Amino acid sequence: QVQLVESGGGSVQPGGSLRLSCAASGLTLDFYAIAWFRQAPGKAREGISCISSSDDSTYYEDSVKGRFTISRDTAKNTAYLQMNSLKPEDTAVYYCAADRRALGPTVLCSYFSGTYSPTYWGQGTQVTVSS
Repeated sequence: QVQLVESGGGSVQPGGSLRLSCAASGLTLDFYAIAWFRQAPGKAREGISCISSSDDSTYYEDSVKGRFTISRDTAKNTAYLQMNSLKPEDTAVYYCAADRRALGPTVLCSYFSGTYSPTYWGQGTQVTVSS
C-alpha cells in the first residue's frame, strides 16, 4: 500500500520556521518527481516547490523563493520542505505529492493550477502563521 504522510505543520509567529516532512512507504521516492503544494481557504491550489526525479533540479514559486527549500533523503525515503521567514500569507494546508513521470520541476508545479491529480499525495498538514 502506497502512502505519503506529511508531518511538521503547526502554528508559528511571523518570521518563524517549520520543516515539513513527507514520509513515503510502498514506493521509492528517488524514482518520483516530488511536489509540495498548498491550499488555503478560498484560494486556488498552488504548486509552491517541486524537485525532479532525474537530477534533483528544483523549482520555487515566486512567493516562497529564497525562503523555502525542498529536499529529499534517499536513505529515509522522505522529502522535506524547510520553511523560513514565514508570513501570514503562508497559512494553508500543505501537501506533498509524487509523480512517476520524468517531469521537470517547473512543469510539475505548474500542473497544480489546473485539475491535475498527482500519482500519489498525502493527507496534508496545517501550517498557521499568526501573531
